[in-house]
Amino acid sequence: MGVLAEDSKQLTLIYSSESSVGKQTLAYANAADKKLLSIDISKTRVTGTQWAEVASKLGVKIGDLVDQDHPNFVKNFGDKGAILGSEDWIKILQNQPEVLRGCIVINGKESLVITNPSDLVKHLDVEGEDIED
Repeated sequence: MGVLAEDSKQLTLIYSSESSVGKQTLAYANAADKKLLSIDISKTRVTGTQWAEVASKLGVKIGDLVDQDHPNFVKNFGDKGAILGSEDWIKILQNQPEVLRGCIVINGKESLVITNPSDLVKHLDVEGEDIED
């Protein structure tokens, strides 16, 4: 059993309130007709186990969750594409939450990365959910 809930009646949003995509996606998620568990990684520490589970749910490596083009990442690691281990990527996400690539949405057994806030509405519409204005 995973550490993150897979409740189809609950929407889990992992985001950074330090990013405009995070703030806007949170607004869309709050309007959804589902119970919302929002995790602001700029205020709440996500464990290494949780990051590993998120990456697994998405079918990606932990490093793929990091926006390597983000100015703060480039400043610290350069723009040549960093080659780091899983533990290093986790530390980056924990210490520089603003470099998270978009937002992560977990809805039941389905998980996705949102880089455009309005994509959350499209995703929920596909699921047959109504978004209230």
